[in-house]
Amino acid sequence: MASAQSQEDQVLEEETSFVRILTLNRPRQLNALSAQMGKGRAFCAGGDVAAVVRGINEVGMQLVLKVSILNGIVMGGGAGVSIHGRFRVATENSVFAMPETALGLFPDIGASYFLSRLPGFFGEYVGLTGARLDGAEMRACGLATHFVPSSRLALLEEALYKVNSSDPAVISAVIDKFSLEPYLKDHSAYHWMDVIDKCFSRRTVEEILSALESESTNRADAWISDAIQSLKKASPTSLKISLRSIREGRLQGVGQCLIREYRMVCHVMMGEVSKDFFEGCRAILLDKDKNPKWKPSKLELVNDNMVDQYFSKINDDRWEDIKLPARSNLPATAIAKL
Repeated sequence: MASAQSQEDQVLEEETSFVRILTLNRPRQLNALSAQMGKGRAFCAGGDVAAVVRGINEVGMQLVLKVSILNGIVMGGGAGVSIHGRFRVATENSVFAMPETALGLFPDIGASYFLSRLPGFFGEYVGLTGARLDGAEMRACGLATHFVPSSRLALLEEALYKVNSSDPAVISAVIDKFSLEPYLKDHSAYHWMDVIDKCFSRRTVEEILSALESESTNRADAWISDAIQSLKKASPTSLKISLRSIREGRLQGVGQCLIREYRMVCHVMMGEVSKDFFEGCRAILLDKDKNPKWKPSKLELVNDNMVDQYFSKINDDRWEDIKLPARSNLPATAIAKL
């Protein structure tokens, strides 16, 4: 068991005038989120799902961030504590991914809100395949609002410390001084948005996979073959609930998305329809044999009624819907900026 001191130090806090700095401080765990929660080579690699599987009940954490500096790995829950912020600064070291379908889960933490608002059907591509994006791709699709070379981060942080205003225009102007438009690599999937839209706009996961396989016969692009392999390796149940979640997110506010996603997570933890989350964590994170045995094992075995159950209200007093605080006087500057 970690000492009380180490638990407290999982989030480091500094405050001066208009600036409050929160540093995630679990570098050995790539800043995986715990109830106490970066430092090290990751901004945040997501929620500590291995700890969840071992039976640790973690308290939810809310962080409202004005500026997130994403200089490293930004995955899963790491996106949840940053992408909803007003300003999101990527660097050449940034690596973004939502790898949940490979674990038997689905992109949550409000991901159905921000993924569904990316250009075209890029959100479906990212959310279903778990594709990794670099800082330039994050900037191109809108996940990042700015791109600042890591060599300039110290100067940026120093400038932000000196800001005596909470005016978003002032803060944006400060970040702009250190920003540049990054070069999008030739092999980036973002160059083929027409193909992504053609394939990932399909109604079902089966149709998406079929469309990708059809495209692969006409072109030898690595991102297409990678996408196909990722979809075939992922949990069939996770793929289907993830696609529906992102599609519903297009028509919902961020609060509605969070409430629905929490309900979905409860169903995942209960394991009534599928225990793929536990099997995925066993295979990927615990035993590390990387050979999960999904049940159901095929997309065609996951029917609509099974998917519907993940979106239904739970008739069990022990699993209540999440209740978000009322925010009747929400300022315009607090609205998500994707």
